[in-house]
Amino acid sequence: MNTQTFTPKPEMATDRVIEKLKGEKPGPIVLFFAGIHGNEPAGVLALQEVFVCLSQKRKNLRGTIYAIRGNLRALSQGRRFMDMDLNRLWTKSNIKTVQNKKVLLEEEKELLELLDFLKETLKTEKGPFYFIDYHTTSSKTLPFITINDSMINRKFARQFPVPIVLGIEEYLEGPMLSYINQLGYVAIGFESGQHSDPDAVSNAVAFSYKILVEAGVLGKLDIEDYNKYTMQLEQAANYVRDIFEVVYLHRIIGVDVFKMLPGFESFQKIKRGTLLATNNALPVLSAYDGRLFMPLYQNQGSDGFFIIRKIPAIALKLSAFLRKIKIDNIFTLLPGVKWENRDKEILRVDLNIAKFMTKPLFHLLGYRVRQLDSQYLRLYNREKASKKKMYRNEGWW
Repeated sequence: MNTQTFTPKPEMATDRVIEKLKGEKPGPIVLFFAGIHGNEPAGVLALQEVFVCLSQKRKNLRGTIYAIRGNLRALSQGRRFMDMDLNRLWTKSNIKTVQNKKVLLEEEKELLELLDFLKETLKTEKGPFYFIDYHTTSSKTLPFITINDSMINRKFARQFPVPIVLGIEEYLEGPMLSYINQLGYVAIGFESGQHSDPDAVSNAVAFSYKILVEAGVLGKLDIEDYNKYTMQLEQAANYVRDIFEVVYLHRIIGVDVFKMLPGFESFQKIKRGTLLATNNALPVLSAYDGRLFMPLYQNQGSDGFFIIRKIPAIALKLSAFLRKIKIDNIFTLLPGVKWENRDKEILRVDLNIAKFMTKPLFHLLGYRVRQLDSQYLRLYNREKASKKKMYRNEGWW
């Protein structure tokens, strides 16, 4: 591991669009985002490097590729955010509220600018669309992918030699990729390493080239030493390619004083009862056997740590089969289950009646689960929105 560190440069955040390259042949639209959190410059640096190289390969490109900066002001100052976390604002209700405000906070301005860019791109380009969001973590980590668990996301993410983590959107309100996924498009996050580690940049470079090949923008022969990027990601991920699911989040609430114990790394195996942190000077013990995920070692942020567990292969196969036959169509025939609105996007489950309906069952069928209270669950169908027809001719499908 390279132990040198780097710091963000002010010139990183001058323009929203780092670069746009249009190939001579029609093809997919790939949008890379980086710097949604301003203290995570690795993705920006990686995209700058990749697009300089790609600018010399225009004649080989199919489709159009974009490299986009996220939080401009926070990037220029090396801060996670200025007023609020830009990656927690992307809900329909919050967007509507912000659009009607007269005085906007810094991240609300960024939100509206990015939203306008997205709408214009989706209006003017034909697709298929791929949305990639680059991040890094405050702790040491294997590089990994995060996705909302739709089958289009899962199938595309399986093309890459790194671990995949499902279900984080159930614990986070308003990530950008969840908003995009609800529109029906392939949308994946890539966490390339620790914030200040140069390997985080090289991992993001390698992942960028892999994305472009798997999406069909370039062929393997168009990239010099292409196989080295696959090997780099395999080695950085310690050859872990499993799919994991988030089972717990320790939230930092209000004025809580949270401090992670030193030395923990993301994907580190832990046992139930392991002392992980202190919260208001009280010990925080793991309630699960599993793997520690994204422990917090920075001042800004409200997610202390997650715990993840490997999903058995048989469960993944069963999940894909049940979604294919659309067995969830019978749910509303069951007592205690009904559509929450006419759009049939959200199911509401009364647990006093449908006591057998559990989160693992809904996860198998592609639903994101929100616990409203002790009586009700609200279920968001990830699969219904997916634009599967858009991707059916893609090689990875």
